[in-house]
Amino acid sequence: MTPEELSQAVLSAVRASVEAGELNVDVPERVTVERPKNREHGDYATNAALQLAKAAKKPPRAVAEIIAGRLARVSGVAAVDIAGPGFLNITVDTASAGELARAIVEAGEAYGRSDSLAKLKINLEFVSANPTGPIHIGGVRWAAVGDSLARILKAAGADVSTEYYINDAGVQIDKFGASLMAAANGRPVPDDGYVGEYINDIAARIVGQEPGVLERPDDEQKKVFTETGLRLMVAEIQRSMDEFGTHFDEWFSEKSLHDSGAVEEAIERLRAQNRVFTEGGAIWLRTTDFGDDKDRVLIKQDGETTYFASDAAYYLNKRDRGNEVCVYMLGADHHGYVGRLKAIAACAGDDPQHNIEVLIGQFVKMMRDGQEVRMSKRAGNIITIDDVVEWIGVDAARYSLARSSTDSTITLDIDVLTSATNENPVHYVQYAHTRMCGVERKARELGIERGEFKPELLSTEWESNLLGMLGEFPRIVAKAAELREPHHVARYLEELAGVYHRFYDNCRIMPLGDEPATDLTYARMWLADATRIVVANGLGLLGVSAPERM
Repeated sequence: MTPEELSQAVLSAVRASVEAGELNVDVPERVTVERPKNREHGDYATNAALQLAKAAKKPPRAVAEIIAGRLARVSGVAAVDIAGPGFLNITVDTASAGELARAIVEAGEAYGRSDSLAKLKINLEFVSANPTGPIHIGGVRWAAVGDSLARILKAAGADVSTEYYINDAGVQIDKFGASLMAAANGRPVPDDGYVGEYINDIAARIVGQEPGVLERPDDEQKKVFTETGLRLMVAEIQRSMDEFGTHFDEWFSEKSLHDSGAVEEAIERLRAQNRVFTEGGAIWLRTTDFGDDKDRVLIKQDGETTYFASDAAYYLNKRDRGNEVCVYMLGADHHGYVGRLKAIAACAGDDPQHNIEVLIGQFVKMMRDGQEVRMSKRAGNIITIDDVVEWIGVDAARYSLARSSTDSTITLDIDVLTSATNENPVHYVQYAHTRMCGVERKARELGIERGEFKPELLSTEWESNLLGMLGEFPRIVAKAAELREPHHVARYLEELAGVYHRFYDNCRIMPLGDEPATDLTYARMWLADATRIVVANGLGLLGVSAPERM
């Protein structure tokens, strides 16, 4: 019996109680069934009675007694106890508990998926670093978290599109072109320009691709270096993202908003909402009506549009493409954007509490030999995505960056993340997966095929604990999707790996010597295979490989 099946059994008990006139409530669409922390309280617990008590106009324990009486008659339910103010603690019989292993094996890659966010169309924008240099360590964190979140949201049934916003308009692009031109001509880079080996590399590539460019007038040179340099830098970013396993459905150009007239159109649409006003020769959006700390300029006195105007046009463009929820994943220095982006949504007539979400990621540090690593060989003063991959690999980087809440600053220890020890969290989880694959290899060596499954034989505390953990996986995935927090999946995998290791150490799976395979052998093979599937599915949601050997 899976937690979902047990949840449906609770709903059926409530529905039967309503039909019998014992409860006068609307039957909820869902009830939560969770694994209790203290296993003495049963296999599962639900607070359904507490949720229904107010509507039923009865004490929670009275509601619990009504539900418990019907639930106890469900096949596979061994006992239902009422605890505290009205919690229902449910114990399932051994065979029903063990059936979960069969359900997981039969579901395969689909286990853990749900329709909890079905019909919700979400646009997920992340990384979006300026195309004036390589992706730095902060962007690497969002590359790992954002791609994992997209996978998790899809697993919860959402229709997700991922997007990288290319800031290819504005002063920083002019500085980038000027820096490339200076490097190619052997001149000092402007004081506010860009430096690093990558500038020299791109400048040299442009000279090689554009023969005679250095003989042209400076204004023509700058145009070539700016446009070609931007194209080459974006290609480099795309290469880095691909090698990191992060893929975007859309690479959206800011410049396209200006070229298409979308910025001017957005301003007029906001004006139609009576949120645009003119003051001091500039055109403003009245964002203070919706909690922003000050109104924002859309068009400056000199007629130049602002970045904020582009932000407004970009949000409206996302909504025009049918996205119900627009999620922005921004760096630690972008807290000020939260209020202004939500104000844009409100000024456009949308619900800023639903149609727009802004996630802020904190800083990342890297350590080696007990010292903080600060410099990149290629970029000079930043750590790039290519540095991170070179130092610890894609799997370790993705897993370690996604396993902590983005609200917290994290430190990645290169020495730990390249070690084959239990201190290395990705190694710990991947090693558990290889152990499970090892069971299958050993079975092939012994000529043992997985026989008839007798779930009632999975009766030890280690088997029961493992089954309980496996049953939690769909709830964890749904929770991670709802909260937009992939780290719940990683932490779950680490806990599951620990439970499996204890099961493996205490419950012999394969027979020794000339011993024949027994029904217990087959039952434990089913359980090991179910665990392998869950670990592989969880690692897949984080974009991390599930190796068969290490």
